[in-house]
Amino acid sequence: MLITIIRTVFLYLFAAAAVRLMGKRQVGELQPMELIVTILLSEIVAIPMQNNDIPLMNSILSVLVLTSIAVIISVIVLKSIKLRNIFEGKPQVVIKNGRPDNQQLRKLRLTLDDILGALRQKSIFNISEVKYAVVETNGSLSVMLNSENKPLTPKDLNLEVKEAKLDCPVIIDGKQSDAFFAECSMDKDKLTDLLKDNKLKADSVYLLTVNSSGIITLVEKDENK
Repeated sequence: MLITIIRTVFLYLFAAAAVRLMGKRQVGELQPMELIVTILLSEIVAIPMQNNDIPLMNSILSVLVLTSIAVIISVIVLKSIKLRNIFEGKPQVVIKNGRPDNQQLRKLRLTLDDILGALRQKSIFNISEVKYAVVETNGSLSVMLNSENKPLTPKDLNLEVKEAKLDCPVIIDGKQSDAFFAECSMDKDKLTDLLKDNKLKADSVYLLTVNSSGIITLVEKDENK
C-alpha cells in the first residue's frame, strides 16, 4: 500500500512538472499535437499507478520523450510558418458577409448548427450581423461584426475617457503577492508603510489591491467566518 502511494505521488509530481514544462494553456486552447501529447501522458502515467509490477523508469523515460517532442515541436513552429501550418493548421474563414462557406465547413467537418451554436455563445443570434467568422487553429470561433452591429464605444461618440489602470493584487488571503509590484511601482517597503498608514497587519487582510494612480481597494478578513 505504501509503495503504491509513493509511486502515485511521484508520478503525479513528475507529470505535473512535464505539463508545466510544455507551457501554460487551457484545455480549450490546446493545439492538436499538444492534445495528443496530453492524452498520451495521462495514459502512460496511469498504467504504473495501477500496476506496481511495471518499472517506474519505463514511464519516466516515456514521459521525458513525449515532453521533449512537445517542446521541440513548439520551438520549431515558432521559427517556421510552413511547419506551423503542418502541425497546427491554418485559421479558416467560415462566414463572410453573413453567408456561411459550406465548402470550408465540410473541410473542417463542422455543421451549420455547430457554427450557429458558437455564435449564440457570443450573444450573436442573427448570422447576417457577422462580417467575418474564423475558426482558429485551436477550434475556437473568432467573429467580426458588421460596422452597424458593433457596440458603441466612447471613441464613436467622441468622448474622452480616463486611461484604464491595472489593479495589482499585493496581498491575497493574508499573503504578500509581489508578481505585479513592478507594474504598480510597489515594493515591500511601500507595502509596509501602506499597512502602517491603515493600521493593519498583512495577515488580517483578505485582499489588497493598488493601481498606478495610488487607488487602494481593501477587503479585511472576516474573523467570524
